[in-house]
Amino acid sequence: MKIVLVLLAIVAIAFTSCKKDVINIKEKIIGKWMIAEINERAVTTNDKMVYTFVSATKAYMSASFTNNPNASSVWSDQKEVDVVISGNKMTVTFHPDENMTTVDELNITAINSSEFKANYKVTVTEGSNVAYSRQGTVRFTKLNVDYRDAILGKWECTELTGIETFNDANARLEFYGDGNYKYWRKNSANEWVAVTNREFQNYFVDGKLLATRWKNVGEAEQREWWEVTSIKDNQMVWTALRQNENGTTTRQGMKWKKVE
Repeated sequence: MKIVLVLLAIVAIAFTSCKKDVINIKEKIIGKWMIAEINERAVTTNDKMVYTFVSATKAYMSASFTNNPNASSVWSDQKEVDVVISGNKMTVTFHPDENMTTVDELNITAINSSEFKANYKVTVTEGSNVAYSRQGTVRFTKLNVDYRDAILGKWECTELTGIETFNDANARLEFYGDGNYKYWRKNSANEWVAVTNREFQNYFVDGKLLATRWKNVGEAEQREWWEVTSIKDNQMVWTALRQNENGTTTRQGMKWKKVE
Protein backbone atom coordinates (compact mmCIF):
# COMPACT_ATOMS: atom_id res chain seq x y z
CA MET A 1 0.00 0.00 0.00
CA LYS A 2 2.85 2.39 0.82
CA ILE A 3 4.35 1.79 -2.62
CA VAL A 4 0.99 2.57 -4.29
CA LEU A 5 0.67 5.82 -2.30
CA VAL A 6 4.19 6.87 -3.23
CA LEU A 7 3.49 6.20 -6.91
CA LEU A 8 0.26 8.20 -6.75
CA ALA A 9 2.12 11.08 -5.12
CA ILE A 10 4.76 11.04 -7.87
CA VAL A 11 2.07 11.07 -10.56
CA ALA A 12 0.28 13.96 -8.81
CA ILE A 13 3.51 15.99 -8.61
CA ALA A 14 4.31 15.31 -12.29
CA PHE A 15 0.78 16.30 -13.31
CA THR A 16 1.00 19.53 -11.30
CA SER A 17 4.35 20.36 -12.92
CA CYS A 18 2.90 19.85 -16.39
CA LYS A 19 -0.02 22.12 -15.54
CA LYS A 20 2.34 24.86 -14.37
CA ASP A 21 4.25 24.65 -17.66
CA VAL A 22 1.13 25.62 -19.64
CA ILE A 23 1.06 29.40 -20.14
CA ASN A 24 -2.29 31.18 -20.01
CA ILE A 25 -1.93 32.51 -23.55
CA LYS A 26 -5.63 33.05 -24.26
CA GLU A 27 -5.88 35.89 -21.73
CA LYS A 28 -2.36 37.30 -21.90
CA ILE A 29 -2.25 37.59 -25.69
CA ILE A 30 -5.06 40.16 -25.89
CA GLY A 31 -3.68 43.48 -27.17
CA LYS A 32 -1.39 44.89 -29.85
CA TRP A 33 2.05 43.34 -30.48
CA MET A 34 4.91 44.30 -32.84
CA ILE A 35 7.73 42.00 -33.83
CA ALA A 36 11.09 43.07 -32.36
CA GLU A 37 13.62 40.26 -32.85
CA ILE A 38 14.14 37.15 -34.95
CA ASN A 39 16.80 34.69 -33.80
CA GLU A 40 17.86 37.28 -31.18
CA ARG A 41 18.63 39.93 -33.83
CA ALA A 42 16.73 43.21 -34.10
CA VAL A 43 14.20 43.22 -36.94
CA THR A 44 14.68 46.04 -39.46
CA THR A 45 11.71 48.37 -39.76
CA ASN A 46 10.71 47.20 -43.25
CA ASP A 47 10.30 43.64 -41.87
CA LYS A 48 8.08 44.65 -38.97
CA MET A 49 4.49 43.55 -38.52
CA VAL A 50 1.78 44.15 -35.92
CA TYR A 51 -0.74 41.68 -34.54
CA THR A 52 -3.82 42.96 -32.70
CA PHE A 53 -5.55 40.19 -30.75
CA VAL A 54 -9.12 41.03 -29.77
CA SER A 55 -9.88 37.51 -28.52
CA ALA A 56 -8.28 34.07 -28.37
CA THR A 57 -9.71 33.26 -31.81
CA LYS A 58 -9.73 36.60 -33.64
CA ALA A 59 -6.93 39.00 -34.55
CA TYR A 60 -5.83 41.54 -37.15
CA MET A 61 -2.47 41.85 -38.87
CA SER A 62 -0.71 44.85 -40.41
CA ALA A 63 2.40 44.53 -42.56
CA SER A 64 3.99 45.74 -45.78
CA PHE A 65 6.36 43.12 -47.23
CA THR A 66 8.16 43.29 -50.57
CA ASN A 67 11.61 41.85 -49.92
CA ASN A 68 10.90 38.15 -50.40
CA PRO A 69 11.68 37.20 -54.01
CA ASN A 70 9.80 33.90 -53.68
CA ALA A 71 6.43 35.32 -52.70
CA SER A 72 4.10 38.10 -53.79
CA SER A 73 4.20 41.40 -51.95
CA VAL A 74 1.89 42.01 -48.99
CA TRP A 75 0.00 45.18 -48.08
CA SER A 76 -2.13 44.48 -45.03
CA ASP A 77 -3.82 47.23 -43.03
CA GLN A 78 -5.40 45.44 -40.05
CA LYS A 79 -6.70 42.53 -42.10
CA GLU A 80 -8.43 39.79 -40.14
CA VAL A 81 -6.54 36.56 -39.41
CA ASP A 82 -7.63 33.23 -37.93
CA VAL A 83 -6.19 32.24 -34.55
CA VAL A 84 -6.09 28.81 -32.92
CA ILE A 85 -4.55 28.41 -29.45
CA SER A 86 -3.88 24.98 -27.98
CA GLY A 87 -1.78 24.87 -24.84
CA ASN A 88 1.35 26.90 -25.51
CA LYS A 89 0.96 26.71 -29.28
CA MET A 90 -0.68 29.50 -31.27
CA THR A 91 -1.36 29.14 -35.00
CA VAL A 92 -2.17 32.27 -37.00
CA THR A 93 -3.48 31.87 -40.55
CA PHE A 94 -3.61 34.83 -42.92
CA HIS A 95 -4.79 35.18 -46.53
CA PRO A 96 -3.14 38.28 -48.09
CA ASP A 97 -5.00 37.52 -51.33
CA GLU A 98 -7.09 34.70 -52.77
CA ASN A 99 -3.99 32.83 -53.95
CA MET A 100 -1.64 33.24 -50.96
CA THR A 101 -1.80 31.73 -47.48
CA THR A 102 0.57 32.46 -44.61
CA VAL A 103 0.67 30.20 -41.54
CA ASP A 104 2.61 31.30 -38.44
CA GLU A 105 3.11 28.55 -35.85
CA LEU A 106 4.22 30.04 -32.53
CA ASN A 107 5.18 27.85 -29.57
CA ILE A 108 5.23 30.50 -26.86
CA THR A 109 7.95 30.00 -24.25
CA ALA A 110 7.31 33.14 -22.16
CA ILE A 111 4.76 35.94 -22.07
CA ASN A 112 4.15 38.90 -19.76
CA SER A 113 2.58 42.35 -19.95
CA SER A 114 5.35 43.75 -22.16
CA GLU A 115 6.62 40.96 -24.43
CA PHE A 116 6.33 37.38 -25.53
CA LYS A 117 8.92 34.95 -26.87
CA ALA A 118 8.31 31.91 -29.04
CA ASN A 119 9.81 29.27 -31.25
CA TYR A 120 8.22 29.86 -34.62
CA LYS A 121 7.74 28.47 -38.09
CA VAL A 122 6.22 30.48 -40.92
CA THR A 123 5.06 28.89 -44.17
CA VAL A 124 3.84 30.84 -47.18
CA THR A 125 2.00 29.00 -49.94
CA GLU A 126 0.86 30.34 -53.30
CA GLY A 127 -1.69 28.02 -54.80
CA SER A 128 -0.44 24.53 -53.97
CA ASN A 129 3.25 25.49 -53.90
CA VAL A 130 5.31 26.43 -50.83
CA ALA A 131 6.82 29.78 -51.78
CA TYR A 132 8.65 30.46 -48.54
CA SER A 133 9.40 28.79 -45.23
CA ARG A 134 11.50 29.77 -42.24
CA GLN A 135 11.82 28.90 -38.56
CA GLY A 136 13.69 30.03 -35.46
CA THR A 137 12.99 32.14 -32.39
CA VAL A 138 11.00 35.37 -32.25
CA ARG A 139 10.25 38.12 -29.74
CA PHE A 140 7.27 40.50 -29.86
CA THR A 141 6.82 43.62 -27.75
CA LYS A 142 3.45 44.94 -26.61
CA LEU A 143 2.33 48.33 -27.91
CA ASN A 144 0.46 50.60 -25.54
CA VAL A 145 0.02 53.42 -28.07
CA ASP A 146 -1.71 53.70 -31.43
CA TYR A 147 -0.94 56.75 -33.58
CA ARG A 148 -3.52 55.97 -36.28
CA ASP A 149 -5.63 59.05 -35.50
CA ALA A 150 -2.89 61.32 -34.14
CA ILE A 151 -0.99 61.32 -37.46
CA LEU A 152 -3.88 62.85 -39.42
CA GLY A 153 -3.15 66.32 -40.82
CA LYS A 154 -0.31 68.13 -42.59
CA TRP A 155 3.28 67.85 -41.34
CA GLU A 156 6.49 69.59 -42.36
CA CYS A 157 9.89 67.93 -41.92
CA THR A 158 12.24 69.87 -39.64
CA GLU A 159 15.13 67.42 -39.31
CA LEU A 160 16.59 64.31 -40.95
CA THR A 161 19.32 62.25 -39.32
CA GLY A 162 21.16 59.22 -40.64
CA ILE A 163 21.00 57.97 -44.20
CA GLU A 164 18.72 59.56 -46.78
CA THR A 165 16.17 57.28 -48.43
CA PHE A 166 13.13 58.38 -50.42
CA ASN A 167 12.15 61.00 -47.85
CA ASP A 168 14.49 63.94 -47.33
CA ALA A 169 14.22 67.11 -45.27
CA ASN A 170 12.44 68.95 -48.13
CA ALA A 171 9.03 67.45 -47.49
CA ARG A 172 5.51 68.06 -46.35
CA LEU A 173 3.11 65.16 -45.91
CA GLU A 174 -0.63 65.29 -45.32
CA PHE A 175 -2.27 62.14 -44.00
CA TYR A 176 -5.99 61.58 -44.63
CA GLY A 177 -8.35 59.26 -42.78
CA ASP A 178 -9.04 57.11 -45.86
CA GLY A 179 -5.51 55.68 -46.11
CA ASN A 180 -4.26 58.16 -48.71
CA TYR A 181 -1.68 60.91 -48.27
CA LYS A 182 -0.32 63.90 -50.23
CA TYR A 183 3.31 64.90 -50.71
CA TRP A 184 4.67 68.45 -51.13
CA ARG A 185 8.14 69.70 -51.97
CA LYS A 186 9.55 73.23 -51.83
CA ASN A 187 10.56 74.58 -55.25
CA SER A 188 13.34 77.01 -56.20
CA ALA A 189 11.02 79.95 -55.38
CA ASN A 190 10.68 78.62 -51.82
CA GLU A 191 7.04 77.66 -52.42
CA TRP A 192 5.45 74.38 -51.35
CA VAL A 193 4.16 72.52 -54.41
CA ALA A 194 2.17 69.27 -54.31
CA VAL A 195 3.67 66.34 -56.23
CA THR A 196 1.16 65.48 -58.95
CA ASN A 197 2.84 62.75 -61.01
CA ARG A 198 1.77 59.89 -58.78
CA GLU A 199 -0.86 57.29 -59.62
CA PHE A 200 -1.45 56.57 -55.93
CA GLN A 201 -0.08 57.39 -52.46
CA ASN A 202 -1.23 55.05 -49.66
CA TYR A 203 -0.28 54.63 -46.04
CA PHE A 204 -1.35 52.92 -42.83
CA VAL A 205 -0.47 53.32 -39.17
CA ASP A 206 -0.94 50.47 -36.71
CA GLY A 207 0.33 51.15 -33.24
CA LYS A 208 3.80 52.59 -33.98
CA LEU A 209 4.29 51.06 -37.42
CA LEU A 210 3.93 53.48 -40.36
CA ALA A 211 4.02 52.06 -43.89
CA THR A 212 3.77 54.07 -47.11
CA ARG A 213 3.59 53.08 -50.76
CA TRP A 214 3.37 55.14 -53.95
CA LYS A 215 3.76 54.88 -57.69
CA ASN A 216 4.96 57.57 -60.05
CA VAL A 217 3.48 57.50 -63.53
CA GLY A 218 5.48 55.12 -65.71
CA GLU A 219 7.63 53.85 -62.83
CA ALA A 220 7.62 50.90 -60.42
CA GLU A 221 5.86 51.02 -57.06
CA GLN A 222 7.98 52.18 -54.12
CA ARG A 223 7.58 51.64 -50.38
CA GLU A 224 9.01 53.01 -47.15
CA TRP A 225 8.60 52.06 -43.49
CA TRP A 226 8.96 53.98 -40.23
CA GLU A 227 8.26 53.64 -36.53
CA VAL A 228 6.47 56.58 -34.93
CA THR A 229 8.33 57.33 -31.70
CA SER A 230 6.02 60.08 -30.46
CA ILE A 231 3.33 62.60 -31.43
CA LYS A 232 2.89 65.37 -28.89
CA ASP A 233 2.32 69.13 -28.87
CA ASN A 234 2.18 69.27 -32.71
CA GLN A 235 5.59 67.59 -32.95
CA MET A 236 6.18 64.14 -34.41
CA VAL A 237 9.28 61.92 -34.33
CA TRP A 238 10.04 58.93 -36.55
CA THR A 239 12.82 56.36 -36.38
CA ALA A 240 13.82 53.40 -38.54
CA LEU A 241 16.39 50.63 -38.45
CA ARG A 242 17.78 50.09 -41.97
CA GLN A 243 20.05 47.38 -43.32
CA ASN A 244 23.07 48.40 -45.37
CA GLU A 245 24.26 46.49 -48.42
CA ASN A 246 27.10 44.93 -46.38
CA GLY A 247 24.63 43.48 -43.87
CA THR A 248 25.23 46.01 -41.09
CA THR A 249 22.39 48.16 -39.76
CA THR A 250 22.01 51.88 -39.28
CA ARG A 251 19.47 54.07 -37.53
CA GLN A 252 17.57 56.83 -39.34
CA GLY A 253 15.34 59.54 -37.86
CA MET A 254 12.98 62.31 -38.91
CA LYS A 255 11.26 65.11 -36.99
CA TRP A 256 8.11 66.90 -38.09
CA LYS A 257 5.96 69.85 -37.04
CA LYS A 258 2.26 70.12 -37.70
CA VAL A 259 1.35 72.97 -40.01
CA GLU A 260 -2.38 72.35 -40.51
